[in-house]
Order: sequence, then structure tokens, then C-alpha cells
Amino acid sequence: MKYISGLIVLIVVLLAFNSAFVVKEGENALLLQFGRIVRADYQPGLHFKIPVVQQVMRFDNRILGLDAQPERYFTLEKKSVNVDFYVKWRIADNAAYYRATSGEQTQAIQRLTPIVKDALRHEFNSRNLEDLIAGGREDITGQVRKDTDVAARKNLGIAIVDVRIKRIDLPDEVSGSVYKRMRNERLQLANELRYTGQESAEKIRADADRQKVVLLADANRDATKVKGDGDAQAAAIYAQAYNQDPEFFSFYRSLAAYRKSFADGKGVLVLKPDSEFLRYLNDGPGRQR
Repeated sequence: MKYISGLIVLIVVLLAFNSAFVVKEGENALLLQFGRIVRADYQPGLHFKIPVVQQVMRFDNRILGLDAQPERYFTLEKKSVNVDFYVKWRIADNAAYYRATSGEQTQAIQRLTPIVKDALRHEFNSRNLEDLIAGGREDITGQVRKDTDVAARKNLGIAIVDVRIKRIDLPDEVSGSVYKRMRNERLQLANELRYTGQESAEKIRADADRQKVVLLADANRDATKVKGDGDAQAAAIYAQAYNQDPEFFSFYRSLAAYRKSFADGKGVLVLKPDSEFLRYLNDGPGRQR
């Protein structure tokens, strides 16, 4: 009797222990009863169930990743490219996710991969290669995320958080012709810029030469005018000085001529003794002391 009581107590303890379950942080859970979903919105914390009859299925509530193998697609002009991409996803509907995948993450990835690849194929088929190289990745990934999110929520209970293209590689038979065309386009653009620069330089140089000629002509005109005014003033001063004392003025001009003629100390003049130039150097009544 004592053993039977102990066994009953043990069974009650086990049943009580089996009736409680804990959902950890970062997890979601649903409750099954004979394979049928009873409840699918359990949040982190302590919960209870019917022992033995009901089972708990736990799911990771964090963002998960899908890193697929590179896929080959064709562009609008039927040129092939190798695309390496990855997807970030999370479980949005526990019940739909369980029905679609039986709660298996591997099965979820296997079913999600073709959905993403089909969306990428549609986007690459509608764009030409030049747009892809020039930077059409963001447009593609944005549209693919929207399309795959709708399909994944409906069919798998999965929300697509992000889709990113890691790289786009050109096959060897395509890359050579593409790079050659891009090089020719860049050379053409460089030549156009070079010709435009040379034309602008010629215009600037011609304008500078024109301004130089104008400035020199204005400067020469102003210099001639100033020189003429100076000569006129000098002539007026000379005339005034001559009228005041002609003899002294003549003497002064002769001294200036002597100074200029013998300035270097090596000058030699051959003149007649009675030359007018030697008037004030000769002895006689006309010498000025």
C-alpha cells in the first residue's frame, strides 16, 4: 500500500511538472493537441498545458538568414550574370509557419529560396546590363523584398526583413565586351571634356590677349599725353626763363650741354676754336665767370 501511494505521488508530480512550460526570450510557441493547433500566440514566460495530451512547439523569434548559392540570370538583352545574394527573414505567423514547414527551419529555407530566386529572375529579366552595372541594385532589392514578403507571408508565415545582392559577376565571355564598351564610352566622354576645355582655354587666352592690347594702347595713349603735357610745360618754362634773362639762359643751357657731353669722362670732341659750342670755354669778353 505504501508503494502504491508513493507511485501515485510520483505520477502526480510528473504530471504537474509536465503541465508547465517556459517560453524563453527570443522564442515564440504554439500548443498542439493530437497534431491540431490549439493556440499559437504564446509569448516569453511561464505557461500551462494539459499533460501528455498537449505538446509545445517552440520557434526562434529572432531574425534568421538565408545565404544561397550564386544564381545565374539573364538580363533584358539576354546577357547572363551570376548573382550572389542573401535574405534576412523571421517567423511572422506561428500557425502558418507550422502548417507549411512542420516547424523545420531547413524546410522553411528550402521553400523560401525558390520564391526569392523567382523574384530576382523577374527583376533581372526586365533590366538591361548597363543599368545593373550603373547601380540598379537598390531598386531590384527593394522590389524583390516587397514581392517576396507578400508571397512568404501568405504561403509560409514568414516575413522578409531584407534582401541584399552581395555581388554581380559577369561571365568571362561577357565581361570582356562589356568592359571594352564601357572603356570606349569613358574615353569618348574624356575626349569631349578635353576638347571643351581646350576650346574654353583658347577663348580665355584670346580674351586675355585682347585685353592686353587694349591696356597697352590705353597706357601708351596716356603716357604720350602726359609726356606731351610735360614737354609743353617744359617749353613754357624754358621760354619764360629765356625771356627773363636770355644771356643767363644761354649760359645755363651750354653748361647742361657740357655736362652731358663729358658725363662719362672719356668723351672727345673735335671742334673749331671759334665754335659756338665752345663760346663759354674760351677766354674772351664773352666768357661767363
